[in-house]
Amino acid sequence: MRTPAKTLTRAAAALLLPAALAAQTPAHDPSSTLEGVLPPDVAQQVLTRIADARSRELPAAALEHRALELQAKGMPPGDIPGAVGETEEAMAKGKAALVAGGRAHPSDAEVEAAGTGVAQGVDGAAVSGLARSSPSGRSLAVPLSVMTSLVDRGLASDDALARVRDRLQANASDDELSSLPEQAARGQAHRPDGVDLPPPAARRPNHAGPISVPANGGPGAGRGHRP
Repeated sequence: MRTPAKTLTRAAAALLLPAALAAQTPAHDPSSTLEGVLPPDVAQQVLTRIADARSRELPAAALEHRALELQAKGMPPGDIPGAVGETEEAMAKGKAALVAGGRAHPSDAEVEAAGTGVAQGVDGAAVSGLARSSPSGRSLAVPLSVMTSLVDRGLASDDALARVRDRLQANASDDELSSLPEQAARGQAHRPDGVDLPPPAARRPNHAGPISVPANGGPGAGRGHRP
């Protein structure tokens, strides 16, 4: 039996309506939130950074969250725009390293995680190496976060990369990857040559990071969650 044309039209309209409504929904505007907690001139400087990040296709929302985090922690307002700028540049370097490693279109979660790594002392070459050697289609948000944690505990970038890469190539889940820093803290993790990991390093004072990474690294993420 043929379906009347009017019925098809109504069905098509019903399918298209949610997309049309979504397109009309305005994007989140951080100005009201920032202006509510920061002096007007400081809020404007942060908003300028956010707009710049958006123009560079960086996760702009991460900068808003960073500014609010620093304000909540008591950083002098005048220092916040510079710290937010450091976060933006760290994400730009992290994204460039991911692209150099073959991730042509890294997700926001991956860029944030790579930016955190760069801010905490992970070498850009290690970020590229992880992108280059990881299974296709798997999110790097959690692996990057784990590599950063290992470096922050005193492991060299190359050694941290080797540990995470080995686990990825063994099809470890995100939960299994996330156990690496905990093992290092307990002194139970070892390098391939049998030498114990160095003791946890003193955390570096760095206004550029860390950037929070969502537990869900996006499509293609591993089977577990962020530590």
